[in-house]
Amino acid sequence: KGHFAAGAGRAKRPRGAGRQLEAGMRGILITCNMNERKCVGEAYSLLGEYGDLLYGPEQFSDHEERLSGSDGEEDEDDVEAALKKEVGQIRASTEQKMRRFQSVESGANNVVFIRTQGIEPENLVHHILKDMHTTKKKKTRVILRMLPISGTCKAFMEDMKKYTETFFEPWFKAPNKGTFQIVYKARNNSHMSREEVIKELAGIVGSLNPENKVDLNNPQYTVVVEIIKTICCLSVVRDYVLFRKYNLQEVVKSNKEDTQQNPSSLTEEPNSQIVKAETNEKSSKEVKEENK
Repeated sequence: KGHFAAGAGRAKRPRGAGRQLEAGMRGILITCNMNERKCVGEAYSLLGEYGDLLYGPEQFSDHEERLSGSDGEEDEDDVEAALKKEVGQIRASTEQKMRRFQSVESGANNVVFIRTQGIEPENLVHHILKDMHTTKKKKTRVILRMLPISGTCKAFMEDMKKYTETFFEPWFKAPNKGTFQIVYKARNNSHMSREEVIKELAGIVGSLNPENKVDLNNPQYTVVVEIIKTICCLSVVRDYVLFRKYNLQEVVKSNKEDTQQNPSSLTEEPNSQIVKAETNEKSSKEVKEENK
């Protein structure tokens, strides 16, 4: 709790290795309404609650536990020196150790990125939304959307094509198949072409199995593409429509349509456009893109 409380108090952190969103990271991308510091606090609280429920309390090494305590064996004359030494050790250890949830600089305003370690972001976020959808219990005030990010790469077309050819396999490579849509959002990035990205990624999904079909009403899978500066964040999520585009404020609202849909076993903002992309000779695929 002390770690989370301290993290919540410094939404703006000094830049450095491992403290910025980078290719190769996994985590959870969270949008908020003008209050990033409070958003970080809410994220730590919510993720900590459900993380402990699904994966058990977070475990730390003996070395970390010793650093967080005091052995009380130093003489009084050496207390000041010992304190300085321990503070230095704690700071050094904090930079090196990987906690289950750690906020890093996202590179965009009103966007928080929580790096995860040792968990599956998709399963955790889906569980949170499923519980909130069922109970209709509001648990956050400033968090808007909470999107799991299970893969990141450089936001250049060749890098994205190479990365997604493998990344999409668990969901879309034959014999696996499913209906899908693609949602796209770019922040602080002007060199990527929305139409090109959608066309190329839809083509890759189609090439993995021609039976993959687009469904814009209630797809089995939604491919989330979030680009921030030069980093592309990717995930394939379930129940995107049912869970109001993974919007925590909307998912707790009652809606008659909920009785007609059920979450799979195991939402930004309404403005959207539809773009057509040719994926192969057998079908013409439509994919959805969204603007916040």
